[in-house]
Amino acid sequence: MSVSRIELNGAAASVDDLRHLILTNYGHFTAMRVEEGGVRGLELHLDRLVAATHELFGTALDRDTVRGHLRHAIAGERELSLRVNVFSRALDRDSLARGVAADVLVIASVARSTTRAALRLKSFDYARDAAALKHVGTFPLFHHRRLAQLAGFDDALFADESGRISEGSIWNIGFIDDRGVTWPQAPQLAGTGMQLLQAGLRREGIASATRVIHLHELSTFRGAFFTNASVPVRPIASIDEHRFDVDAAWFAKLTRCYESNPVQLV
Repeated sequence: MSVSRIELNGAAASVDDLRHLILTNYGHFTAMRVEEGGVRGLELHLDRLVAATHELFGTALDRDTVRGHLRHAIAGERELSLRVNVFSRALDRDSLARGVAADVLVIASVARSTTRAALRLKSFDYARDAAALKHVGTFPLFHHRRLAQLAGFDDALFADESGRISEGSIWNIGFIDDRGVTWPQAPQLAGTGMQLLQAGLRREGIASATRVIHLHELSTFRGAFFTNASVPVRPIASIDEHRFDVDAAWFAKLTRCYESNPVQLV
């Protein structure tokens, strides 16, 4: 994926500007897809950035300022992938309780073309630290994905020691049965893709519920799917040894639910 531009606080970033990101791995981010010059779920992304900045840095992040940075980085392009990192060059690792001003790094890249092939998942006993935050501590996520691929699977699904399912490596999971869609109840990131799908399901009158789901219950569901902001719906073919139906009609319905959310202009 080639990078089009990297901007810090609305201006081109220098090497020195990025030094802190390498030396101090503390911060949070969100990733979004620009479609026709706008973003589905833009307000959800901004909500995430504002809340996480307050939690990690003890200061307020101005939504309108962030939108201005996004508009500058998009620079009139109609299709892009954006990653927004929030960190602080003023952070003192010896005085982390002190509130500090946040810096906003926007990376604009050529929109990724992604496959929609059904995924084969391997489950792992693992839970992310501070699971409700989309923080920059991503090493274990990609390490578990690597372990899954070494074992002959495509990606990693996380569950606790009791087998309670939470989320995937960088995505949420939903399950399909004759009643509708069921989402796992467990510590996890409230992904924007998941929230947009839930809103679309409500509009379409399709049942959508959240409850505890264990690995031993997989046979009670006919299908499962992956969702995040980059790939709103991707079918799951199997989890460990359990196989699911890949029902094209259901996945088309889920895609329509996602696309019923309007593109919001930045």
